Amino acid sequence: MKVAGLPAGLLRRSQPICRRFCIGPLTQSRLERQPSHQPSPRYLTTSPSYSAIAAPEIDFSTQSYDDAPLNARIVPASPSYFTGKPDFTDNFLHLQSILRKHQLLPVVAPGQAPRVAWRTLTQYRIRLGEAVKASKYQKLIKLLHRLNQIHPNLMPREVREAMEEYKRDVNPYANVPKVHTVDQDGRAIGVGRRKSSTARVWLVEGEGEVLVNGKGLNAVFGRIHDRESAIWALKATQRIDKYNIWALVEGGGSTGQAEALTLGVAKALMVHEPMLKPALRRAGCVTRDPRRVERKKPGKLKARKMPAWVKR
Repeated sequence: MKVAGLPAGLLRRSQPICRRFCIGPLTQSRLERQPSHQPSPRYLTTSPSYSAIAAPEIDFSTQSYDDAPLNARIVPASPSYFTGKPDFTDNFLHLQSILRKHQLLPVVAPGQAPRVAWRTLTQYRIRLGEAVKASKYQKLIKLLHRLNQIHPNLMPREVREAMEEYKRDVNPYANVPKVHTVDQDGRAIGVGRRKSSTARVWLVEGEGEVLVNGKGLNAVFGRIHDRESAIWALKATQRIDKYNIWALVEGGGSTGQAEALTLGVAKALMVHEPMLKPALRRAGCVTRDPRRVERKKPGKLKARKMPAWVKR
């Protein structure tokens, strides 16, 4: 049998092994006692026998590495070709390489970096076409925050172009709030909202009179708590007898309208006296309350209440 091309380790094992069938070494007397079996003439072969020949030695000086390199294999262009989310992994590795390249640049103090509105997880999933997990997207946002801390005057163009891909189309932080001033009649306007109620308040210096939709405060709000909530901004700053209030309220119930008046009066008061903003914030009159009634769900009695369980 021709064994050319076999490795040297296999050639060393080409000798017959009789340890499995022989307990001890084969002596001459033992060989003499074994019957000799002559092959039948019908199984005789005339093919010549060859000794074991190793594979010819490769001459590397004659190989051409430009046309057909030795042991060549296809290397994917993307390092994440075999992953489940190749596009996300490519984006993450790209940002990591940029940060590693420019990590020694000066950064601004915490809180002084320009505010940027990044794409939400839903927007990123739609743009990428992959079901990216929230935890992985947070790691991506963490890299973007670190790149955003580079000093704006020293930020390379490569970093700016990489960050533009993850910004929202409209930056809400770029909106400048409108500055309200006191008009020629001495009035300051403030708009407050709570639940589905909206209140427009005009505040002017006076003796403490309050008119809501052309009616007095007691005629509009029957509960004492709602009356106090409507003028809580003036009461917390001890300005009840120094300003007059004229308001238009619509939508919602009495509680929503009263708390909408609280925010509207506070905004109008800050136009007259901007230095009262810390006191109004401590009193809870500056922040808009976003809470609303939770909707009823199908199969439940209310938003979360389940019907009583009956065994039979």
